[in-house]
Amino acid sequence: MTHITLAHGNGGKRMAQLIETLFAPLYSEPQLLQCDAAALSLPEGELMITTDGFTVKPLEFPGGNIGSLAIHGTVNDLAVSGARAHSLTLNAFIEEGLELVQLERIIAGMARAAAEAGVSIVAGDTKVVPRGDANGLYLATTGIGIRQPGLQLTMQQIVPGDRLLVSGPVGDHGTAVMLAREQFGLSGELCSDAASVHPLTEAILTLTGLRFMRDPTRGGLATVAHELVRGSGCGLRLYETGIPVRQTVRSVCDILGYDPLFLACEGRVVAAVAAEQADELLQRWQALPQGSGAALIGEFTAPGEMLVLETELGGERLLPELEDEPLPRIC
Repeated sequence: MTHITLAHGNGGKRMAQLIETLFAPLYSEPQLLQCDAAALSLPEGELMITTDGFTVKPLEFPGGNIGSLAIHGTVNDLAVSGARAHSLTLNAFIEEGLELVQLERIIAGMARAAAEAGVSIVAGDTKVVPRGDANGLYLATTGIGIRQPGLQLTMQQIVPGDRLLVSGPVGDHGTAVMLAREQFGLSGELCSDAASVHPLTEAILTLTGLRFMRDPTRGGLATVAHELVRGSGCGLRLYETGIPVRQTVRSVCDILGYDPLFLACEGRVVAAVAAEQADELLQRWQALPQGSGAALIGEFTAPGEMLVLETELGGERLLPELEDEPLPRIC
């Protein structure tokens, strides 16, 4: 047997073999496979929960695959909320015809990502859908994390004069996925930035002036910037010369007509912080391997003002909101 068949989802022998041989190693306690629910012993703190779905195309790309992406995406949503991920659940919707060797690689990537992030997969479910009903594999996750009581990270805390920082170059993931599709006759060595951002968030949680954090996934940095303007009521001025973008990403965007500010990241953090602590935050990030490319990229302005990009030439332009999906199925 080399491919997934509908029999792998019928609850019988083949489904049992699929779960026992491929999915069981994901679980921190394989005996949980014999139960319909998992009992959790959680440390003290505020319980945080998040849920997400993953439909990336192609399923594998430079720097990761849909499995590792699912782990990173879930862990990161908890991390930017100030929580440490504790446990995940996993739902896999597998399309009839998916190669078993590819599924093995995806699950192996998921297992590595979970181990590196220090998170346990404690419950899950698998479904097999008929050929043509999915893009090979869809994943859905729910994550539970623990946050220290009293920690508040909200857009409403942002005030004029606060600074905006990003932990590294933007657009890497979206561009890597584009190149992996080979739809445009382009190739390159760029890898997705997909990774757990917990080291980045943990490094700055003690800053009393930290207002808010977000990981700029779908819609990229520009979409997060618009959310910050709406949520805070403040204007925001971004400095084009301060926003880190790799030359490969710029070149691909120039050729295809994309704006790197709208392309997804899967291992970056955007943080709003009080002006007097912006340098300290930047230093903490730049001291980490994952944050070596961190930069101060903007400043919040008076209430009622708009999102403005200060260009490299010294001019200004309004940064529009994303209306169409420029790159489908990137996360």
